Amino acid sequence: MPAYPASRTRAARVVVVSDKAVPKESQETFARITQVDSSETHTSQSRTFRAAWSDLVRGFLQHELWLQLGWQDIKQRYRRSMLGPLWITIATGVMAATLGLLYSVLFKIPVEKFLPHVTVGLIMWNFISGSIKEGSEIFIDNEGLIKQLPSALSVHVYRLVWKHTLFLAHNMVIWVVLMFVFPRPLGWHLLLAIPGLALLVINGVWVSMFFGIIATRYRDVAPLLDSPIVWMTDILTAQGGDVASRARIAQLNPLYHYMEVFRSPLIGAPLPTYHWWVVIGFTIAGLLLALFAMKQWRFRVSYWV
Repeated sequence: MPAYPASRTRAARVVVVSDKAVPKESQETFARITQVDSSETHTSQSRTFRAAWSDLVRGFLQHELWLQLGWQDIKQRYRRSMLGPLWITIATGVMAATLGLLYSVLFKIPVEKFLPHVTVGLIMWNFISGSIKEGSEIFIDNEGLIKQLPSALSVHVYRLVWKHTLFLAHNMVIWVVLMFVFPRPLGWHLLLAIPGLALLVINGVWVSMFFGIIATRYRDVAPLLDSPIVWMTDILTAQGGDVASRARIAQLNPLYHYMEVFRSPLIGAPLPTYHWWVVIGFTIAGLLLALFAMKQWRFRVSYWV
């Protein structure tokens, strides 16, 4: 029979270990180590209101990050510009002057009464519209940072609101000039603008967070948010007749009340109490709505961008 060089066959061995071969003490030790206590089982905390609120708090505590990023956004936008952010003030001032002079003639209202009303309304609308429109794209625009930077999701929202607060501060120079040109008694009533601005900033946070999450998931939402607002409801109401009755419909728009709690103290106009109640009510409801959206979908934003 011919021999096959360098070839050997080895029989495979199958070793069967039975429970009888394992000592009883080892079995007990293994069972104790692998035992799962149902009372110690922890459910995921990522989809809770506590986690959503914790994100807002943690993002606020990272203020050094979003303060620097917001300021950097403005510097980058006006890089190599001689006037820099003053272009914001110039553009707003030109538009306010055009609208004020034109409509004061059309409505036959003294320009010293109409121009400050329209100007402050336009300044506030720039802040509101910026928080809504840019807020809907805040997570999409910061895709790289969301995926690479280990920070709270709310950091990007605080960054946006801080940027628009700086824009608002630049535009308030126009109001100061108008108060010198058309002086009026303001008194201690002017201090009401401080809580009005605080409420406006808080609403900017929840609006940007809520619409940012929704528009990140459904990209057709962002174009729908660019809607106009009427700044001159009080002036139209002063005309009387049918114009006044139609102008009162604008009070159904909650944005009108937001503008009034900040605009009225700045122009020395009376501020009815119901404006505050409407704004506070919508602020609480909006915060709860934003917390619910964060609870449900916050952890998915990084996959949607």
